Amino acid sequence: QVRLVESGGGLVQPGGSLTLSCTASGYTFSDYGMRWYRQAAGKEREWLATINDDGELFVVAGSVRERFSISRDNTKEILYLQMHSLKPEDTALYICYGHESYGPGTQVTVAS
Repeated sequence: QVRLVESGGGLVQPGGSLTLSCTASGYTFSDYGMRWYRQAAGKEREWLATINDDGELFVVAGSVRERFSISRDNTKEILYLQMHSLKPEDTALYICYGHESYGPGTQVTVAS
């Protein structure tokens, strides 16, 4: 059974940094590309970044490209999203996707 569990969210001040993790299980992690999304309250889900199966290729949405990066550790079966210079508008539920499945998300709140 495919399972994705995000972690690392929380309350952070504007300008701060967070690294989110997505731990995968139930499938061969290294065989699949992965994605990060976010969904703010009352808004559509927004795609943030995609990384290929071996981590050599990735693309990040233009809206966050200067501040966010995606990476993965296939030995640990974990996907990461590194976020810097966070803004209040980054407040959202951050969700990972892989093997046709979404995780439940981890909440990030940016506020002073």
